[in-house]
Amino acid sequence: MSNSGIDKNFTGSIPKLYETYLVPLIFEPYAADLATRLASRSLTRVLEIAAGTGVVTRALASVLPKNVSIVATDLNQAMLDQASAVGTQRVVEWRQADAMQLPFGDATFDAVVCQFGVMFFPEKSQAFSEARRVLRPGGVFIFNVWDRIEENEFVDTVTTALKSVFPQDPPRFMTRTPHGYYDRSTIEQDLENGGFTALPQISTLAARSRATSARVPAIAYCQGTPLRNEIEARDASRLGEATDIAAEAIAQRFGRGAVDGKIQAHIVTIEN
Repeated sequence: MSNSGIDKNFTGSIPKLYETYLVPLIFEPYAADLATRLASRSLTRVLEIAAGTGVVTRALASVLPKNVSIVATDLNQAMLDQASAVGTQRVVEWRQADAMQLPFGDATFDAVVCQFGVMFFPEKSQAFSEARRVLRPGGVFIFNVWDRIEENEFVDTVTTALKSVFPQDPPRFMTRTPHGYYDRSTIEQDLENGGFTALPQISTLAARSRATSARVPAIAYCQGTPLRNEIEARDASRLGEATDIAAEAIAQRFGRGAVDGKIQAHIVTIEN
């Protein structure tokens, strides 16, 4: 089974479920972190790539001065439509764009930012080269990636639980893609191959993922990410069952009331 299309397919009901469940579960604290890191810089034009449903975009729009223009892009128009529907507190330009071939001129942005999107790029160095190309001299590229899946407790629990549903061919999307690009030396080499000459600053940031019940993270991962596509490709009739088994596994590990688990990511900052 080819995974190239499945891993990038954020369509159907996924964007709405992603925004409703996954954004508050794991993305909001890291979005605030990225926005804070950029807020201290002197900026006039910021590009966001792989903006998803706009959690970082909203954070940037709330902390950056109004004279700083924000262009938010994503490969998936359905995700941008969801981001636009939620909206921002000031004007943002939403634009469909492929990070592998950005539709912008050279040296047109002071900063390029990407939250948990780099892992989906088929050729990391090419995407990094594009980010560098559109950056002005002295500009900054800042992005984050998830640490290894074992450092992210809810998703690790879900992934392990789904082995019982499909023992012959367990869904591996979360391990393969969102949590598959955490090695620091690989990231450094890909940035160098993309044309960056400065040394990146890479920091590791742990946070907490909280939900009102075990079912929330189960729905978030099983139905609000391309993991759903993997489950349905195996047997679409078992999506509900898979979600139930994931929820039970989380409840057994973290309790049957409100749940609280560790999440961890790397934040990468590099000057152009």
